Amino acid sequence: MANWLKRWLLGAGLVTGVVLALAGTLRDPWLWAYTVLWSSTTFYAMFSLDEDLARERYSPPTAGADGVALHFVRVAALAHLVVGVLDGSRWHLTAPVPATLRALALGGMTACLTMFFRAMHENHFFSSVVRLQTERGHRVVDSGPYAVVRHPGYAGALLAGPCSGLALGSWIAGGIGVLLTAFILRRVIFEDAFLRKNLAGYEEYTHRVRSRVIPGVW
Repeated sequence: MANWLKRWLLGAGLVTGVVLALAGTLRDPWLWAYTVLWSSTTFYAMFSLDEDLARERYSPPTAGADGVALHFVRVAALAHLVVGVLDGSRWHLTAPVPATLRALALGGMTACLTMFFRAMHENHFFSSVVRLQTERGHRVVDSGPYAVVRHPGYAGALLAGPCSGLALGSWIAGGIGVLLTAFILRRVIFEDAFLRKNLAGYEEYTHRVRSRVIPGVW
């Protein structure tokens, strides 16, 4: 079995199992829709993923220049998932998320994740940590979505957290998702400054592609 398929089966199975176990039910169609859409987008991410990129993405050799902050991002991402399932299915600490908004959030989450993974497929240096990958011939990537904004992966990730939290049926998880968005915005600023200073050709790239994550805005 291909390595990418093994990774996908493991990841999709783990998230689906955790979500349904925390919910304590197999009869919630919203949670099934959530896990199916999440699994579908990650299938796209894993399909034909270059093994060299996979190692860099999931097992980078160093913690990178922003390793501490990355831990906060991961904790917030996990917290929004756990709290979202528990609050939406068991606790009900806040008013229910309207069905229309929940459906829109599912669609938004899917679109955001697809954008994130599209950037990953375009960029052979799409690492999970901020570092100069000299041993991999690190260079500026300016094709595909990188011709529109400098950080299309982060552009996709910005609203993925809030949409995911609301899709789980929890206003609280949506709020944690907003916090996750703030962490990602801070990461964009940090990484952009790091690349300007350390990656050859990146400064010139910023003059060709002026927007970081939102075309014509920022």
